[in-house]
Amino acid sequence: MLDFSKIKTISIKKRKNKVNLSDLIRPENSKVMISSGEFNELAGRLITAHKNNKQIIIMMGAHVIKTGMSLLIIDLMKKGVIKHIAMNGAGPIHDFELALIGETSEYVEDTIEDGTFGMIEETGRVLNDAIKEGAKSNCGMGYAIGKKIDELNLQNKECSILWNAYKLNIPATVHVAIGTDIIHQHPTCDGAAIGKTSYQDFKIFAESVSKLQEGVILNIGCAVILPEVFLKSLTIARNLGFKVEEITAANLDMTDHYRPRENVVQRPTSLGGKGFIIIERHEKTIPTLHRKIVDGIK
Repeated sequence: MLDFSKIKTISIKKRKNKVNLSDLIRPENSKVMISSGEFNELAGRLITAHKNNKQIIIMMGAHVIKTGMSLLIIDLMKKGVIKHIAMNGAGPIHDFELALIGETSEYVEDTIEDGTFGMIEETGRVLNDAIKEGAKSNCGMGYAIGKKIDELNLQNKECSILWNAYKLNIPATVHVAIGTDIIHQHPTCDGAAIGKTSYQDFKIFAESVSKLQEGVILNIGCAVILPEVFLKSLTIARNLGFKVEEITAANLDMTDHYRPRENVVQRPTSLGGKGFIIIERHEKTIPTLHRKIVDGIK
């Protein structure tokens, strides 16, 4: 068996990045770029759910962060629209790096060739430390990372979705498949801690899904893990006797994938509600949705 303790890491200061803080769209600059009837109906359902104090859950892939959408998500959290944030394992990595150095997203095509891809000392060590601390205190992974960003008082923490969720007391859960994320390559990685904290987040997420009657769930840019987690969480909620039938479910992505289409949009709405599939770039869908919601709840 390979000895992972011998893996060599490099400082994040040596890495070139594709994304920095100047790429983030600020809430005051969001604008409507999509005006289809289907998109307007989805926005209207979100506005109605918010006004009726119904559950609104955002599941998001890391590309949402890498396309500069973090501040728009955070603004909707601060306005009380988003009541739960769920990420796959890559989300916290980019969220943390933005908070740490104001940059993220390496040039994989270069670093994969010399074995330095993902071998960042600071990202791996800090996030793995946070996860191990979370496991000791029986916290979920999302909470543990948000708490760690707060304790370190990172210079760009206001741009972190997880830090804002921690400060706003909004559930933020991270759903991980071991081996899929760069922090799993780090010598300090603890698989048991990852499993414990991500499983805790699965239970937290299932509780939020149990409150989804007449609410809205959006899957933005995650093709596999989060759609699967949602379907299992919905099954648990119904198995335990919660009425979760009238659901608005939407998949917003740049490509139409099987699992989001089936496990988010179609199967969960078979008892009621409505599903939406919006295929367009995040740079258009999220600013449009943000602007329509903000204007609609004034």
